[in-house]
Amino acid sequence: MIQVKEFVDTDSRLAEKSANEFLATLDEQQVVEVCYGSMIKQNPNQLSSQRSSILVVYRTTKV
Repeated sequence: MIQVKEFVDTDSRLAEKSANEFLATLDEQQVVEVCYGSMIKQNPNQLSSQRSSILVVYRTTKV
């Protein structure tokens, strides 16, 4: 079975740390793909914030 897990944070280091901790629990053969995205969003007060997103696509066996 193929599954996905998303890690989203306003601090890219925290998203990266969480994703790496999750990846450490998988065997290399389970990892299908790791995708990274980042966007900057401006709120009505003209302040901008960055959001980083990491998507891990991985194989697992359903028990």
